[in-house]
Amino acid sequence: MGVETRIVLHAPSVELAAAAADAAYAAIDRLEQSFSDWRPDSELSQLAERAGSGPVPVADDLLDILRRARAISAATDGAFDVTVGPLVALWRETRRTRALPDAIELERARALVGWRLVELDEARRTVALAKPGMRLDLGGIGKGYACQRALEVLASRGLERALIQMGGDIVCGAAPPGREGWDIDVGGATRSVHDVAVATSGDSEQHVEIDGVRYSHVVDPRTGLGVIAARQITIEAADGATADALATAGSLLSPHLLERALRCTDARRLSR
Repeated sequence: MGVETRIVLHAPSVELAAAAADAAYAAIDRLEQSFSDWRPDSELSQLAERAGSGPVPVADDLLDILRRARAISAATDGAFDVTVGPLVALWRETRRTRALPDAIELERARALVGWRLVELDEARRTVALAKPGMRLDLGGIGKGYACQRALEVLASRGLERALIQMGGDIVCGAAPPGREGWDIDVGGATRSVHDVAVATSGDSEQHVEIDGVRYSHVVDPRTGLGVIAARQITIEAADGATADALATAGSLLSPHLLERALRCTDARRLSR
């Protein structure tokens, strides 16, 4: 998923630790192959190829992450939206060329964006994208989801004292032996946490400056452009997908709307 992935775990033996870590990395790799919009053969890309053609059967993880994404979209009034794929494609080109998208191209892409255009049928395990040309982008939720799944793999092997980190996303289980929690950095301060997910989003590492304006890599689905206001936000939630998605949306929301979204998801802001 484009970032270094770190697993820290406590186990009775080196052999058990190595085997469990291998299984966790394998789970992350399977998700990357399913969720990537860079791979033409990924399940996500294949779903986009059938946009506008009706319901498409999908695997459990893709259905699950889209269900979670829909809940965050509703809680954030669409500030988080995985249908932003067409706009992300334009913005990737903008970051390469340092030229803002053509206004007509931008409007065409915006017409394909809207979280309500994704229809999930959990009973039939299908997903339908309403308009041809729609593309999904899981960049704002996929790493947190993958961290959570990897932690579950370790727990299934009896290893609950573990931490998974992918970029700005951290998911941790029970505290290390003899300690109250895992020490993580939040805004320059150390916090001790356990059995929780923490995600940080900001433009400190990924941004582009055009005509004196600094734009984030996070695309605002309402404008189609990178977020202008430089922000870094850290969110704590019960699971990785929720923390990841809310940290992404937090770059776009006013303090009032962010607090409302946090209440809806039982999450909290650690720094901004």
